[in-house]
Amino acid sequence: MKLIKVVFFVMLFSTCVAQTTQEPYTKHKVQKGETVYQIAKKYNVTPFDIYRLNPDAKESISENTTLLIPKASSKVATKTTSASGTTIHKVAPKETLFSLAKKYQVSITDLKEWNPELVTNGLQIGQELVVSKTFVPKNNDLVNKTTVTSTTSTFSHVVKTQETVYGISKKYNISITDLEKLNPQLKESGLNVGDVLTIKTENKVALTSVNDTENLYTVKPKETIFSLSKQFNVTPNELITLNPELSNGLKDGMQLKLPSKVVLSDTILKVKPLVRLIDSVDFNTRKELVMLLPFNMAKMDADSSKTYKEFVKDDKLLNLTLDYYSGALMAIDSAKVLGLPVTVKIVNVESSRNSSNVAKILSSQNFSSVNAVIGPFYNSHVESAAKYLAPYNVPVISPLSKEKSQPLPNLYNAIPTDKRLYTALFDYMNAKNGNIVAVISQKKKSSKDFLQSHFTNVKYPVYNEKGDVTMEAIQSQLVKERLNFVILDSEKARQVMNVTNYLMKLKEEFNIQLVVLELYDTLDYEEIPIANLMELKMLFPSTHNDVETPSSLLFEKEYRKKYGAAPNSKVIAGFDTTFDTLLRICQKDGYSTSVAKYRTEYVESAFNYDIDNGVNVNTAVYLQYYDKDYSIKKAL
Repeated sequence: MKLIKVVFFVMLFSTCVAQTTQEPYTKHKVQKGETVYQIAKKYNVTPFDIYRLNPDAKESISENTTLLIPKASSKVATKTTSASGTTIHKVAPKETLFSLAKKYQVSITDLKEWNPELVTNGLQIGQELVVSKTFVPKNNDLVNKTTVTSTTSTFSHVVKTQETVYGISKKYNISITDLEKLNPQLKESGLNVGDVLTIKTENKVALTSVNDTENLYTVKPKETIFSLSKQFNVTPNELITLNPELSNGLKDGMQLKLPSKVVLSDTILKVKPLVRLIDSVDFNTRKELVMLLPFNMAKMDADSSKTYKEFVKDDKLLNLTLDYYSGALMAIDSAKVLGLPVTVKIVNVESSRNSSNVAKILSSQNFSSVNAVIGPFYNSHVESAAKYLAPYNVPVISPLSKEKSQPLPNLYNAIPTDKRLYTALFDYMNAKNGNIVAVISQKKKSSKDFLQSHFTNVKYPVYNEKGDVTMEAIQSQLVKERLNFVILDSEKARQVMNVTNYLMKLKEEFNIQLVVLELYDTLDYEEIPIANLMELKMLFPSTHNDVETPSSLLFEKEYRKKYGAAPNSKVIAGFDTTFDTLLRICQKDGYSTSVAKYRTEYVESAFNYDIDNGVNVNTAVYLQYYDKDYSIKKAL
């Protein structure tokens, strides 16, 4: 409160010198339970006027504290005040919405709400803007009502080698005493590998309800846009849309608008424990896996003009099937070595994009005792299989399609969608408080439309009359004090070469990281120096891990030994998905329960299934970047 006293004496001194007979403020003694908004309403001023004279009030106000309240008719040199108490500002040259919002301690959203013409015409020199209004709540009963919401999460943890009670308590942020109360066996027999512990966590969040449609949250130290989005179960993009000032960075003490219906996210359950399922296999019950793979044997037998070797050479779907199958066989061999109690049945499917014999296969065989089905490959066919097997509660895994399937409770999409990849990428860039600029070629309209509809905080350099983006156009969108993520999506080798050369030059003045939405073929153009991509630490999202690991090197060695060639991404997908399915059906609680509880990771793929609008989707995404030592590293 020292600052309030200083303000008080300064204003008192000014009053004496001017020999005025009326003080420009009123003293108010805070009563029990009063809020700044209630006091503002009482004196017909805005909360921001109170904060201006009482900076400490932004944090909190206490009973019996004395506040200085400006009188509604008082004027400030830089603005005019109407009879109703509304403050008007005349826009001067070089002023921006950001500078005005900062000057008057309001949000850009407030300015646009009070001045609708800003949305259509932008900011104009000489324009008269409403910059603060007398606070009039929409519902007197809901003014500044603070509620504390609590969520409790209960789940299991399987003890792994070298784990300790202390380490587990720190991992889940609970006390050792609470851990022992939940698991009395710890005092009796200690901690043993394979023990299943009960974990309970509680998450409390205070929300301020300003009116019947809006929640405010005050940002605490060390919080990020990413952590807040997880806490309130919204996307970073939704937070930025509600709070455009976030485009300039998150700051302690900011009051953020949240959706009217806030659902607190259970962060522990969202990020499931990463486990080794081999440690909890049930060896007492035999399981069965069926794989529906499109070999199209009938098609090959019917065409006498080609040999099998020619079919393999010319048929892309058959090549895909054989690659996937060879990886699956490696997984089946691994299951045998481990002694997993499984029977695997491979069924040939006659399939094309528009037709298949899946329904005939399923109706002619008994699947009631099958524990899981992998395949077919096409999304529409795997949906048909899931619908047919739904009465038996048989999990059906879609192994390769990136399309989002219908919301079928027994259908699991093993490949993350493009939307999930991009969301993870933008969550990462927003969490880094990045300034995001996108150079999208004119032929990539679908990419730009997608970004504009889902991620509103992206800037786009203007193309010149020749249809090119110049270095000056890119530079105009960059910010010196922040990390600039420059997204490049183009099918033109010349444009990719020019933009990367521009970024190398601009890198001397700005902090820049190149971003691509996928590793497209144009990046391999021989005139684009790989050294530039490394120097710019090119960031990209992927469904698989490109970083070399001991397990990936071992898998490559064993695959080469068996097949005489290096495994490609489809081979490894065949191994990872099949091995994950085999281990999950061998859990005591079965596939579906394992999917709901645990995250897994293998040679190149991770599996973290979540429910998105009724659809079971794998949300495990890798964010990776090229490093200066010519290696690929994980960003997340």
